Amino acid sequence: MGRIHARRKGKSGSKPRPPGLRPPIQVSPEEVEGLVVKLARQGYSPSMIGLLLRDQYAIPDVREITGKRITQILEDHGIKFDIPEDLANLIKRAQRIRKHLEQHRKDYSNKRALMLVESKIRRLAKYYKRIGRLPPDWKYETAIASFG
Repeated sequence: MGRIHARRKGKSGSKPRPPGLRPPIQVSPEEVEGLVVKLARQGYSPSMIGLLLRDQYAIPDVREITGKRITQILEDHGIKFDIPEDLANLIKRAQRIRKHLEQHRKDYSNKRALMLVESKIRRLAKYYKRIGRLPPDWKYETAIASFG
C-alpha cells in the first residue's frame, strides 16, 4: 500500500472547509431531503446526487444542512442498495479489466491490476460484512460479478 520508509512531506491532504467564507443557504432540511429522494428515484447513485446538488442546486454540503449523510436519508425513506457504491464501482472496474484481458491475454500489467482490484474488493467486502452492510454469506466470485 505504501513505501516502507516513506516520510510525510508537505501539507497536502483534506482540510475542513472554513466556516466563515460560505454564504448562508436558504434551503430547509426537508427540501434537501425531498431533492435527495427525488434524485435517487430517478436512478442516481449517492455520489452523483451529491454532485448534482452541488452543481445544479447550489447546495454544497447535505450533511451540514440536514445533519445526515445522503445514504442515511435514503435509508430513512426506504431506498436501500444491494451493495455499497464503492464496492460496486470496484466490481465494475474488475469486470472491465477482465473483459480487456479476454482479448489481450499477454497484458501482464493489467493482470496485476486485476489482482490488486480483486484484493481490494475482498478487503472491502470483509469490512462490510463485519459492520453488517453486507450479509455474512456474501462472496465475491468472478462468475457472478456480471451485474449492471
